[in-house]
Amino acid sequence: MIQLQEKLITNTWMKTDWDTYINTIESPDRENNKSYYYNGYMRIEDMPTGANHSRYHLLVANAINLFCTIGGIAINGFDNCTYRKIGIRECQPDLSYYCGEKARLAPVSTSVINSDEQATPDLVIEISNTTINDDLGAKRFLYEEMGISEYWIVDVQNTLIYAFEIIDRGSRRIDTSLVLPQLSIDTITRALNLSKEQDQSQIGKWLMSEFQN
Repeated sequence: MIQLQEKLITNTWMKTDWDTYINTIESPDRENNKSYYYNGYMRIEDMPTGANHSRYHLLVANAINLFCTIGGIAINGFDNCTYRKIGIRECQPDLSYYCGEKARLAPVSTSVINSDEQATPDLVIEISNTTINDDLGAKRFLYEEMGISEYWIVDVQNTLIYAFEIIDRGSRRIDTSLVLPQLSIDTITRALNLSKEQDQSQIGKWLMSEFQN
């Protein structure tokens, strides 16, 4: 067990046990933090406040919703939802989606999704401004073990998207989504780049044209 300091060190992995982790995140002063637990380590992250992170977060969510609306793909998405396997792991991805036939399995009326009792999402997305190395590393291992089908990392600083198919507790890069069939990762990346010069309605119009072709 670690000895907690008055001011917890954030944005780093700290070795601890599950009970200490739960006690830490349930503290009232942790309401504005994201939290992860994996392989006996916890990570408490400061909630992002940057304009670019917020803009890309919203743009990616809007693009996915628009693509699925036009294509008739059933989805249920969550923003900063908590997924927990008690005593083992926990994560709070920026975005997560239940897709296709699995959309009807998306939990309702719960603040924490228990992975032992409820289905895990098909797609999780981390919007990465200052956490890119961790998102590509430890969190990818966490999502591989969790059994997510697909994992995207949006690199805010370089305007890139790393998309991975996850299978057999491993992952490989993909250029086209498999859980959202025929959705090109490059199209979402181009939309992110357009957001540097165009407003969101202009980008939405451009995406609609791309998705309808």
